[in-house]
Amino acid sequence: MTAIQAMVIAVLQGATELFPVSSLGHAVILPRLLGWQLDQHGTAFLPFLVMLHLGTAAALLLYFWRDWWALALGNLGLLDAHRVRESRRILWLLVIATIPAAVLGFALEHRLRALFGTPLLAALFLIANGFLLLFGERLRRRPLTTEQRAIASLTPTDALTIGLWQSLALLPGISRSGATIVGGLLRGIDHAAAAHFSFLIATPIILAAALKEVPKLLHAGLPAGTFALAAASSLVAGVVAFASTAFLMRYFRGHDHWALDPFAYYCIAAGALSAAWFLIA
Repeated sequence: MTAIQAMVIAVLQGATELFPVSSLGHAVILPRLLGWQLDQHGTAFLPFLVMLHLGTAAALLLYFWRDWWALALGNLGLLDAHRVRESRRILWLLVIATIPAAVLGFALEHRLRALFGTPLLAALFLIANGFLLLFGERLRRRPLTTEQRAIASLTPTDALTIGLWQSLALLPGISRSGATIVGGLLRGIDHAAAAHFSFLIATPIILAAALKEVPKLLHAGLPAGTFALAAASSLVAGVVAFASTAFLMRYFRGHDHWALDPFAYYCIAAGALSAAWFLIA
């Protein structure tokens, strides 16, 4: 992988990890479309992608530092009684929502790893992701509830359900943020709250994956400079991810009635065109 290729993938990952369009799917599809000779089944490719996610996690920690600081103080009992109860409740909800993807990812690791280097499957899952987003928007528009809920009002069942939706993103082409936002919408919270919760639960999942995969970049007998290139790419991905987060939080607050639709149409079109190209090329 050249430095230019690494930086292109880093920018792409930083933007698409938080947009509901699947960063992993794009990272698998784009090199094939551009004719890059990358070994996507090689020992370094997945750890490299996870290293980029580490930059995204850092960006999320920085953007939502007030949330994490309040959660830390509240769980240490250093705030007033109401905020202590709320902080402990939210932290428990984040833990519950993280469990499904962590358990399924560990149990199915070897089966899923084979899919990461298969561009055609990623393109097909990208199409499925588009229909998933449309499904979430349309079903959510039914008058099931008249009042939007806050994150703190979620129940453990709500958190577990959202976590199960998140586990769909173990498939390349299915967006983690998109699946969790859909899960949140179906549990009665609006786009902004669903995105907020999605971005919070992304942090422990990404950090856990990084702790597992990044050491492989140091001990896989890779060419000199591979880890340094991955680290620089991670920094680029983090800067782009921070800007993406700031944009998306404003976007979701201002477009609550149809916020996922543009991303859904993009995923369907991009996935269909990519799949067609892979089949005829």
